[in-house]
Amino acid sequence: MKIIERLNLELSNKEYFTAEQYTVFLTENELNANDEYIKATHQSKLLYTVIDILEAVSNDIEVLRKVETEFLTTESAYKHLQDRIGKIKQRIYDITADDNDSNISLLFSRA
Repeated sequence: MKIIERLNLELSNKEYFTAEQYTVFLTENELNANDEYIKATHQSKLLYTVIDILEAVSNDIEVLRKVETEFLTTESAYKHLQDRIGKIKQRIYDITADDNDSNISLLFSRA
């Protein structure tokens, strides 16, 4: 599967932007749209790309209105996008935490 195809999967095949624009988002995150997707190598950069796209959608009222058809209001569409961005950021954190496993334990904590 190509990276651009995996990006479309992650976006539930929603056409927020054109394929060319998606390619720009991928390039900005150091990904080549036509390379084969390798989860271990590309997943976090792909998720950063998804965040960039969703933030661009939430910042563009015209694009947001297209998304609004799935929701009752622009406000609910915006809230949904912000919730989704938060979940994706948590996924990225979980991925990088797994990559940075260490033997250092928490020294202080609130009990």
